[in-house]
Amino acid sequence: MPKTVPACLTALGKRPLPETVNVGDRSYTLKKVFKNDFFAVTAMYEAACEGDGARVLLKINRDAWFGPVPLRWVGRILVAKEVAAFTRLVEVQGVPRLLRRWGATGIVREYVEGSPMCKGESVGDAFHGQLRSMICEIHDRDMAYVDLEKCENVLVGEDGRPHLFDFQISWYVPKRWGGSLWPLAGLRRWFQSGDHYHLLKLQRRTRCDQLSPEQLAASYRRPWHIRVHRFLTWPITWCRRKILDRVDPRRRNGERGRVDEDIIGVI
Repeated sequence: MPKTVPACLTALGKRPLPETVNVGDRSYTLKKVFKNDFFAVTAMYEAACEGDGARVLLKINRDAWFGPVPLRWVGRILVAKEVAAFTRLVEVQGVPRLLRRWGATGIVREYVEGSPMCKGESVGDAFHGQLRSMICEIHDRDMAYVDLEKCENVLVGEDGRPHLFDFQISWYVPKRWGGSLWPLAGLRRWFQSGDHYHLLKLQRRTRCDQLSPEQLAASYRRPWHIRVHRFLTWPITWCRRKILDRVDPRRRNGERGRVDEDIIGVI
């Protein structure tokens, strides 16, 4: 097993992250890389002065070639989805504020101090009610979050509140593109029902004591479309994991590509 990850399996390939990021008249310096996988790299930048806004997070989606195949177009699609999501959810508490675009495939957003939620972690009594309210607000905007399957996709802030920060695969199709018409409206409802199922599953994993017997039973009943999706994609997922286990040994806190180290300049 190689000691280093092949460059083609990281979002920027052999290119380093920028050492500084400018937002308005403020300059931020690279302090920590959190994750660097095939689709995106995320890092925290810090300003010299203290106070509000002293830290920001830079996320750059896929920008490198994969062998002879150019994949910047993938990063462009992902960043467009995220910009649209952050813009649409600007008034939802718990969703960081988008600060600016970065290049062709990146964004700079507010940095939220906290840690990814872990299975078995004991969160506050109000946590899951707040998370459910966030998801309902997202649904009210004709969106689905889609990415609640893993606990790590929810951030437990220092304030004890839930925060949602990754909208790469969230679902939103504007009405002008037929988002309110069949079959797109049906797909949105399926994804939203999946969000509600995963909310119960997350609560079962972290605050099972808050669930009624009926809710506990419902947390084990996967919607039919999730069962079909897993049945169809399981062989591909299994093969992908076996290959990545050999060529990409990184897997921390349940996520491949997680770095969680102070690294300056390059990764």
